[in-house]
Amino acid sequence: MNREYDAIVVGGGLAGLTSAAYLSRYGFRTLLCEKGQKTGGLVSTFRHQGFAFDAGIRAFENSGIILPMLKILGIEMEFTSNPVSIGIENMWVKLNSRESLQDYVSMLKALYPYNTRDIASIADEIIKVMGYMDVLYGIDNPLFLENMPGLEYLTKTLFPWLIKYQVNIRKASRLDEPIYAYLRRFTENEELIDIIAQHFFKSTPSFFALSYFGLYLDYSYPIGGTGVLAEKITDYIRSAGGEILTEALVTQVDNQKHQIKLEDNETYYYKKLIWAADQKTLYNKIVSLKPPAVSKQCLLAEKSNGGDSILTLFMGVTLDKNYFEDRCGAHSFYTPKTDGLSSLPDWRDAASSGYGALFNWVGAYLERTTYEISCPALRDVSLAPEGKTGVIVSTLMDYSLVRLIYDSGEYETFKKFCSDKITAVLETSIFNGIRENILFTLCATPLTIERETGNAQGAITGWAFTNDNIPAENRFRKITKAIHTPVKDVLQCGQWTFSPSGLPVSILTGKLAADAVKKALKGTYFYCNSN
Repeated sequence: MNREYDAIVVGGGLAGLTSAAYLSRYGFRTLLCEKGQKTGGLVSTFRHQGFAFDAGIRAFENSGIILPMLKILGIEMEFTSNPVSIGIENMWVKLNSRESLQDYVSMLKALYPYNTRDIASIADEIIKVMGYMDVLYGIDNPLFLENMPGLEYLTKTLFPWLIKYQVNIRKASRLDEPIYAYLRRFTENEELIDIIAQHFFKSTPSFFALSYFGLYLDYSYPIGGTGVLAEKITDYIRSAGGEILTEALVTQVDNQKHQIKLEDNETYYYKKLIWAADQKTLYNKIVSLKPPAVSKQCLLAEKSNGGDSILTLFMGVTLDKNYFEDRCGAHSFYTPKTDGLSSLPDWRDAASSGYGALFNWVGAYLERTTYEISCPALRDVSLAPEGKTGVIVSTLMDYSLVRLIYDSGEYETFKKFCSDKITAVLETSIFNGIRENILFTLCATPLTIERETGNAQGAITGWAFTNDNIPAENRFRKITKAIHTPVKDVLQCGQWTFSPSGLPVSILTGKLAADAVKKALKGTYFYCNSN
């Protein structure tokens, strides 16, 4: 077996799959190594007792990236609409058009009648950010153009867009203040701030948070589940001549010999290495950290924290999908109470009084938090047995809290407690009668995500915004430079490469990394010191 490759990609999430797909398309000898049993990472779908559940991302926003990529690669996928609903207590709004934002504003005003002016001001900020988004994603991303565009496209579409893009990207970049601090400019009502922002990650930049009200309108859902995207790209890589190794854990990166070593001691050589996995792991696996820049980046990554994680309940229910259509719709964000999470003390204070107090805190948290609820069968009836529905319920959850409970030996008790509590919250709010119709529940925690994906601290968007020095590029205008590392012939892509991250950014950086390899290796032949 020839173990010499033009490029090796480590990490089989969407960033790594994108890099490997394009490298294979360009004709380079490419190997992708994925530590898990299958590719996809946080873009995957699994089945249990006939129900299909999306294990990570619940829907896709195109952002001028996903659909153009599929078109270039010749991958055919069928998508359906993915309307998003927002519910607070017993009030609901479906975001199916720009005009529906006013319905959301009206709902907030009904809940907080003494803050109508504050709410109107916040709505103006959301509309402003949506205007920025119209420009940023106004055309298919030029990076995904297949051929050199014609003069008419350049003069009438691309050049005018680039000018507007530069202006709006500067405006958007100024909105980097954490969302909670930003909203306090417009209101002193902490409950109102919580209701708007508590389903975002800690210290999320205001632009990233407010932009979601526009992105919700861009969501779509692939027939067959979100995992179909990873499956299709995986098939493409193999058909284009690329090689994929699963259950292939990389244990060492010898950046001097240009080789990687796997858990089974098999060794593979590369000209260029693209790291599409956890960045902390990269610097832990590198043999030589002598260059000052490498040592500095290693230390920065080691000191930094991963982003927020989630706790998810997967439920199989003997209720028809129409039951859920009438209550929450296919995809929703629901807050059972208006109390807000700011009303709670820090969980560490509760933990200091013992595990009983900590569990009480978790119970109060689960009563006040915001849930993301997804029913795959409402978008594709084949994803659940006839007359039944699979329901996915997620909420933000602190990794450190779950790790503390795990280390105490109370992990299984904690999962059972959370499953029962979430079920009770839903039973007494929007899903009356659901408890007696549940066939099974599966509970996944931040530790589950860490185990399955290798993401430090179970992070689902890479680096935490709370880091003083994020070890990743976070300037939109500099995103093309985000793929570079201080290690010779090693590039990076994916959620640990740029912050804030998400599926479009993972795909974009994956393509950027592949193009950088193409540029560097054009007209070269394989040479490697394997002594």
